[in-house]
Amino acid sequence: MSIFFKQAGILKEILELNREPVGVQFLKSSDELGSLEGYEQTAKMRYCQAVMLAGQGKKILLSKENLACAAAGSAFGLMPLHPKLASGAAHFNTGVFGSPESARKIMQEIPRLEQDVYKFVKLGPLGEIEWKPDIIVIEAHPEAVMWLSLANIYLQGDRLQFSTSVVQGTCVDVTVVPMLTGKPNASFGCTGCREASDLTPAEALFGFPVKQIETIMENLKLLNEKIIPRNRSKSFYKRFAQK
Repeated sequence: MSIFFKQAGILKEILELNREPVGVQFLKSSDELGSLEGYEQTAKMRYCQAVMLAGQGKKILLSKENLACAAAGSAFGLMPLHPKLASGAAHFNTGVFGSPESARKIMQEIPRLEQDVYKFVKLGPLGEIEWKPDIIVIEAHPEAVMWLSLANIYLQGDRLQFSTSVVQGTCVDVTVVPMLTGKPNASFGCTGCREASDLTPAEALFGFPVKQIETIMENLKLLNEKIIPRNRSKSFYKRFAQK
């Protein structure tokens, strides 16, 4: 049984998740892989598709050989940034940005992991993995993202600052940004992940470092005792609507 089995169950129950929370681990060499029994290792896919499959209960191993997204590959340091991405031509030609200059500026400012440090990205449903992830990614309705955000600041009250450029929503916003900053990040998604995966218009994304899971768990349970069910009852709205 996964050491995160209990936490995954709490997340799913309190947040009313339709998908499994996903654990993501970055590995520097094949010596760190461990057992890969039951892992899909060869099918070519984008990172956002791997997160989608892990949210459905599957286990995935990505490397530069089967990661079918140059943008994600460069964000993870698995491959150099493709010249068409760097120039802005790729996003301009597909209509994502209104000029090559704006697209080029975005690509220059995209946070990335250092080149050639990591060789593999391992993904799986949090409640089933046998290893400790670096990042936990959750695809869910916006209310779940709200409660996760509140659970993160429940005791210290710091104002959250989320970072996005509305491209690379899954690979950068909720994976690379938490890896680099050590803080949670939320995303609206991006044109890529919304076209390539089954992420619905009613869903958003949230990623946070695994070191925060115990704090988030405890605070979510407190929120669930004190406010979440009452908030979902919409008592204020019902009183207003009866007037």
